[in-house]
Amino acid sequence: MERPRWLVDEMLARLARYLRFVGLDVVQVRGLSDREILEQAEREDRRILTRDRQLAARSPRALLVRSPWLDEQWRELRAAWPGLPHVVSFERCSACNGPLAPYLPGTDPGREAGLPKGLVERGLAVFSCTICGHLYWEGSHTARIRGQLSRWEAETGSR
Repeated sequence: MERPRWLVDEMLARLARYLRFVGLDVVQVRGLSDREILEQAEREDRRILTRDRQLAARSPRALLVRSPWLDEQWRELRAAWPGLPHVVSFERCSACNGPLAPYLPGTDPGREAGLPKGLVERGLAVFSCTICGHLYWEGSHTARIRGQLSRWEAETGSR
């Protein structure tokens, strides 16, 4: 199944983060005109996700997302792209979309204030964004996201 690269407008920022959580390449644009969005999507070979009807009508590579609610947005996208991944992976930075790489704790103590030291000492895997440097690890936030995705998938399957 194709793993499309996405370009989302600012109206779908939360959806963009969830798509990055599952390892998808998702660029979010702010302050661009429709023409600039269309040009960027074409130049970078990206599909457009938008809630803007006029923008969606201007490109066959755009998907109009109708709902303002994140769970419904997820289901709309999964209906259009049934093979989309739905399991959290540590591949993309949820903030900037940069690729994640394994990080060796102790490398830069100034960045590590929030790391759970006891878990790191016992071998917890830590990842770092190669662009912005944000650190990621399996924790309670990840568990909540996994639970949310599981609920949405169960609801999608029952429809």
